[in-house]
Amino acid sequence: MTTASTTETPSADAALNAEIDALLTGRHGDPFHILGPHRVGDRTVVRVFAPNARHVAVVLPDAPDPIPLPHLRDGFFMGEVGDVPLGRPDAYRVRIDWGASAQESADPYAFGPLLGDLDLYLIGEGRHESLADCLGSHVMTLQGETGVRFAVWAPNARRVSVVGDFNSWDGRRHPMRLRHSVGVWELFIPGLQAGERYKYEIIGAGGNLLPLKADPLARQTEMPPATASVVPQPGEFTWTDGEWMAQRAARQAPDAPISVYEVHAGSWLPREGEGDGCVWDRLAERLVPYAKDMGFTHIELLPIMEHPFGGSWGYQPLGVFAPTARYGTPADFARFVDRCHAAGVGVILDWVPAHFPTDTHGLAQFDGTALYEYSDPREGFHPDWNTLIYNLGRTEVRNFMVTSALEWLRRFHVDGLRVDAVASMLYRDYSRAAGQWIPNRYGGRENLEAVEFLRDMNATVAKLCPGAITVAEESTAWPGVSARTEDGGLGFTYKWNMGWMHDTLRYMHHEPVHRRYHHNDMTFGMVYAYSERFILPLSHDEVVHGKGSLLNKMPGDRWQRFANLRAYFGFMWAHPGKKLLFMGGEIAQEREWNHDASIDWPALDDAMHRGVQQLVRDLNNLYRELSPLHRHDADASGFSWVIGDDSANSVFAFMRHDGDARVLAVCNFTPVPRHDYRIGVPRAGWWRERLNTDASDYGGSGVGNGGGRHTDDIPSHGQAQSLSLVLPPLATVIFQQEG
Repeated sequence: MTTASTTETPSADAALNAEIDALLTGRHGDPFHILGPHRVGDRTVVRVFAPNARHVAVVLPDAPDPIPLPHLRDGFFMGEVGDVPLGRPDAYRVRIDWGASAQESADPYAFGPLLGDLDLYLIGEGRHESLADCLGSHVMTLQGETGVRFAVWAPNARRVSVVGDFNSWDGRRHPMRLRHSVGVWELFIPGLQAGERYKYEIIGAGGNLLPLKADPLARQTEMPPATASVVPQPGEFTWTDGEWMAQRAARQAPDAPISVYEVHAGSWLPREGEGDGCVWDRLAERLVPYAKDMGFTHIELLPIMEHPFGGSWGYQPLGVFAPTARYGTPADFARFVDRCHAAGVGVILDWVPAHFPTDTHGLAQFDGTALYEYSDPREGFHPDWNTLIYNLGRTEVRNFMVTSALEWLRRFHVDGLRVDAVASMLYRDYSRAAGQWIPNRYGGRENLEAVEFLRDMNATVAKLCPGAITVAEESTAWPGVSARTEDGGLGFTYKWNMGWMHDTLRYMHHEPVHRRYHHNDMTFGMVYAYSERFILPLSHDEVVHGKGSLLNKMPGDRWQRFANLRAYFGFMWAHPGKKLLFMGGEIAQEREWNHDASIDWPALDDAMHRGVQQLVRDLNNLYRELSPLHRHDADASGFSWVIGDDSANSVFAFMRHDGDARVLAVCNFTPVPRHDYRIGVPRAGWWRERLNTDASDYGGSGVGNGGGRHTDDIPSHGQAQSLSLVLPPLATVIFQQEG
């Protein structure tokens, strides 16, 4: 049996004591220098720091008995263990007696550096396309030992430790190794498994102990309001959506019908009898078939990245690599996406690279410095939302956010990202008074770092995620939002048309008698309709914060409010641009959205609400069926005004084209039925009435054109042929040319 002893000289003892003091106070910046196996002469000395342990011993594979390590002081154990080779973590194990329990495992400090040179190089360059596979926590087997590898970027920290239930949240127990070239701290802890809760304890740049920090690259978290990160299960989800993935580029192209159902996952499900169970599984059972039945091509989810405050609806996330634990595990979310794809429904996620909340367990002052955020509040603090702004001029932060985007698109097979608050990213003076912002290097207001990031993100997505789309929520006239990066654009696939939404809702809010004075609100959108590839959004933002529901934005008595809404939906679905409707709008919900309550599904007991739901279903199906309604959404050749100047009657008529196929949309935004309203058309024959928002099935008055109209040889609106139509009150009528 090899006996334990020490052979340190007096001077070495003083140095050792100084290092032990640093360990005791949690300020040792290089724990591998003192802990683990070390050669002293021709012998190996093992040093273990186990505060509050009763006994520590080394177990050798071939030795009949453990070798006890003498307790020097304050939980520091050290002793000779013979000729044990270095660089072989399997050469010995450490047995610790805690009194009430004991543990035996390989020594974390017997392992060499973990991250490879290529990983370190790519991190330093800000070009690591799989950052979440490199940093964060990962179950793995190293040199025959299974455990968890932790790695975190904190270049200005003096010491970083992993803490969790496995070490009683004692930051002295597992200090990490610093890879100096890139400022990444790493540690492999043998014996740990998936499901462990953990955080990082950090001594900041100024020598102060920071609040415990969640892992910025955690792929799983515990249930809020708790804030710990969770070691995720290893392995990948088994996908069954190969056919969908192969076809999705065509399904999401500018010439495809795209109709998006925007959903807050936490408040869509009915509250009565919802029972227990995984939210994602229940949504797969109910939301997916509902969206498909309603004719929507996509479900867009408000941000599902982990966020501390539910009332932010996910728009203030801190865990931008982790699906929120509120709804289930990462595997549960992957299964939901797979079920969507099996039903032929795409999935878009709202994603927030513009800002993050100031919660102390998050990214704010992560290593005691402004690491992820700008240090100057004129650049780094967002006055509208009391949040911090990512320093996208820093290569590591830009890489962090680009790989967050890739995480959702590649790991979870998400079909697109809708990027929130792009306008706030593009302008340094966004929502700031004079003197409260810092110009760019040329003296301008444009945020050049954010522009570079958005181009980089979009170019990377295009390269690595074939068929995926990105959508910008951008409310200004910034040029080329959906233009290619090669052409100087930002590279988004689509842009939300916020101007169209504001103009048309303003028009609809007016009493019909006053609409003649605001006719331009409905026509102005066509002035710039092809400057970008647009999505027409009626989003959650329009039904919160006292704005009321879509139905309650409409004027008049109850019948007129429903009729106005139906006519507006008809105008929207016939208008160029992809479609987006927030949940509840399709049933004409009367109250504004409340994230703490579900949609008012009982409203469907009322025929008027059922009528609007049926109308939205029919509009979606017609939009998909008739190619003129979608094929040239981004091409001016697909649209022409027939009547755009009849402000006196508040009537609009326009044609949608696809080759020889034509669809005519006519809107009457007054409650006055109009008979023998003549409209010129380019070809003689039968024009079939395909949809009438005033149909009795939708809750309307039933005024219409008896299924269609034949043309007359009467010139009108520059055409040799014309139709004599009945325009129902407060209605949109859609005709298809068949002869």
